[in-house]
Amino acid sequence: MRTRIAVLVSGGGTNLQALIDAAARGELPHGELALVVSNNAEAFALERAKRAGIETALCLRAKGEPRRDFEARLLEILREKRIDMLILAGFMAILSADFVANFPERIINVHPSLIPSFCGEGFYGLRVHQAALDYGVKVTGATVHYVNEIPDGGRIIAQKAVEILPGDTPEVLQRRVMEQAEWILLPKAAEEVARELDFARQKPV
Repeated sequence: MRTRIAVLVSGGGTNLQALIDAAARGELPHGELALVVSNNAEAFALERAKRAGIETALCLRAKGEPRRDFEARLLEILREKRIDMLILAGFMAILSADFVANFPERIINVHPSLIPSFCGEGFYGLRVHQAALDYGVKVTGATVHYVNEIPDGGRIIAQKAVEILPGDTPEVLQRRVMEQAEWILLPKAAEEVARELDFARQKPV
């Protein structure tokens, strides 16, 4: 039985699409994209999932709602769907240590820089690429890592460097990092982790 994967998204879902495309090419043999969950009802990622025949769910956090209540509902959804592994693909919510403890080394995230550069709380989206340009680094990239209680602090699974070119804007650099690093790394790392979990389930106790 393949590892059941839930992808958590908040926006357009370009990394989700990379996973969908990889699965269609047979590059995710140990993982099943079983569920896409969003905390944003307008996320285009939900449409991508529906087009691919993947079940979707909404888990919205009301203004002022305690994070523990939001996470309890999210956990209930994941347990109901028998999810083994989570992929954060542009999920704009920081998960608590209590939540992460339910999936030890079963949650992975893709971050658009070479961690430990330009990462941690407050570094997301175009902010990451603007920071790289402001600092003047010549190379950036993407990192896939396990998620723990520290934002972008979990063990690194894979990294890929991307060159910064003269005249780059945050938007241009963001696109290059996605095309040359994120969309390549994330499916490969997902399969690696799914395979490890699949093998672990088959080991005799």
